[in-house]
Amino acid sequence: MASLSDIRKPVEASWKRYEKVLQESLQSDEKIQQKVLDYIAARSGKQLRPLVVLLCAQICNPVTDKTLRSAVALEMLHNASLVHDDVVDSSDTRRGMPAVHTRWSNKVAILTGDYMLSKVIGLVAEVRNIRILEIISNLGRSLSSGEMLQLHVGQSMWIDEERYLKVIDQKTAQLFQACAEIGAESAGCTPRQRNALSLFGRLLGLCFQIKDDIFDYSDLEEIGKPTMSDLRDSKVTLPLIIALRRAPKPEADYIRSLGEKITANEPGIEIEKALEEIKSFVLRFKGDEYAVQQMLEYKKQATEALHVFRDSEEKKSLVSLLDFAINRVQ
Repeated sequence: MASLSDIRKPVEASWKRYEKVLQESLQSDEKIQQKVLDYIAARSGKQLRPLVVLLCAQICNPVTDKTLRSAVALEMLHNASLVHDDVVDSSDTRRGMPAVHTRWSNKVAILTGDYMLSKVIGLVAEVRNIRILEIISNLGRSLSSGEMLQLHVGQSMWIDEERYLKVIDQKTAQLFQACAEIGAESAGCTPRQRNALSLFGRLLGLCFQIKDDIFDYSDLEEIGKPTMSDLRDSKVTLPLIIALRRAPKPEADYIRSLGEKITANEPGIEIEKALEEIKSFVLRFKGDEYAVQQMLEYKKQATEALHVFRDSEEKKSLVSLLDFAINRVQ
């Protein structure tokens, strides 16, 4: 599997320019807010989304200033949504570190997220492209709708595969799709190229989120979050959905009742023991293996979408990005 540094090589010069624009955008005159922004920047993760923007631009034409500012806007929108989501979900950690609201307060987290969103608006205004503005506007609505849908389905806890895919499409896949579309738009790709990259981005996002959900049933220490964390938060993901569908009804009903007791923190329930029982159930009915096969199918479709492009280093990196999303260990 290629490393992220290898995948970035075709756009290395543009990446350095992107990092400069990002650093300039993460500035505030307020000392406390600057500390929070620095804290967010220091744990910014893999930054796959701006990488998608740059690669999807350069696979068509040279990266432009519009590409760079759009990439920064999307990364800031993503991070602002994470800061807000952690408050909504009462998540104490993010990428193995205290969440912003945990280290400071809910008010500081919300206000910092809002500040970042205002920066996004400014960056998009500088781009002066109506189509890019529309994509980011629609994305903002999608991220909010996805979070609301997840809250709604979380109340009943048990969802089917169709509803699950709708949630991850709105919360994750459409963000990657927007990155690909904006990269293409900023570099003047043809409509045929833009459509191909849009499909590629969405499928990449689906692979990325399903892999995250598979991690919940992994024993790897490198993943940066405790196993079964989704179920602790009343989030039922694809491996468990499929295991419940495959299991005999009495056993599936028992696991459902166990899950409800965990999320309700019912008196007398041994949560860690119950979580291990559910994890064993998922592995026994191969819910994780089904999720892997689903990822591989999406990868195949995403690779086929790139057939409209001639062979190039950028195309090779996009295919490698699919491999990275599927095979990463964190």
